Amino acid sequence: MPATPALRRALAVLLALPLLTLAACGYGSQAKDDDTVRVAAGAKKIDGLDSVRIGYFGNLTHGTALVGNRKGFFQRELGATEARYAVFNAGPSEIEALNSGSLDIGWIGPSPAINGYTKANGENLRIIGGSASGGVKLVVNPDRVKSLADVEGKRIATPQLGNTQDVAFLNWAAEQGWRIDAQSGKGEVTVVRSDNKVTPGAFRSGAIDGAWVPEPTASMLVAQGGRVLLDETSLWPDEEFVITNVVVRQEFLEEHPKVVEAVLRASVETNAWINAHPDEAKAVANEQLEADSGKALPAEVLDPAWKSIRFTDDPLAATLDAQAEHAVRAGLLDRPDLAGIYDLTPLNKVLEAQGAPAVDDAGLGAE
Repeated sequence: MPATPALRRALAVLLALPLLTLAACGYGSQAKDDDTVRVAAGAKKIDGLDSVRIGYFGNLTHGTALVGNRKGFFQRELGATEARYAVFNAGPSEIEALNSGSLDIGWIGPSPAINGYTKANGENLRIIGGSASGGVKLVVNPDRVKSLADVEGKRIATPQLGNTQDVAFLNWAAEQGWRIDAQSGKGEVTVVRSDNKVTPGAFRSGAIDGAWVPEPTASMLVAQGGRVLLDETSLWPDEEFVITNVVVRQEFLEEHPKVVEAVLRASVETNAWINAHPDEAKAVANEQLEADSGKALPAEVLDPAWKSIRFTDDPLAATLDAQAEHAVRAGLLDRPDLAGIYDLTPLNKVLEAQGAPAVDDAGLGAE
């Protein structure tokens, strides 16, 4: 989605201004102490707000946030309102930060977004945009699992009970006719809930036979000799499904709509830049991963992982509704009322200004 001529001129003027440096920090952040946020001298705070707290995971599926942070897209749109970043390891901790008011806006998977929305009775969160599709695979030990049928009786890891990949695997296993107790993970396939940081070691040691995981963990397992048995993309109509959303606290949206719009504008600009410069964007995302965690991804992991993710502004709302149904069938979620989970008005305003088509909320928009 190319920027409009007016937007390009504005950015050019902004980038030409002298810069001052502000220290970056935030709840849960794992960034290095010398990371900085660059703000144009003379820029003004939006609505007088000092800062906005933005959360994301150290996953390539959160590439919009990684690149938007590293390249300064968010900070440029926010002017002198400081973008403060927080890096999380899992959805529940990010939802907790949003619910407690210590985080304002976050990049997060669909299952945590659904759980956060329903547990607060629809009163705390809104999904305001899309970010990424795809990037999830079932990777197995080829010596132990040679076909899809061979998954029966094996130990398969997912990142966390009830997380997006856990729900997807349980749904797929049920479609194969295998019975699994969702809570314990015991059954005709054993589901091992394993942090993505731990899974490569468990795979290498033989403690698990495979894993249904997001990138870059999937490609890490392949680099260790694993084989991609199934790409989740193949299971969805049009081969697309939401893996990362943008969410906001409802109170923050109501009190600071211009700040939210600025963050969404930066998100749209970032996705456009990523799609126009995929190789450079891949390198930039890896730089931010290194800044956040102290370790960059090797090329044999980074290259295939990045290739499997599609960055999009569309939240793919119909697929989120389907994912909620999968969680209900797995016994992990009571049938949720998702009416009002989306507010795509600010995003569609940004898209209209850039001459791009509006995105749809699948009938789940706020009134």
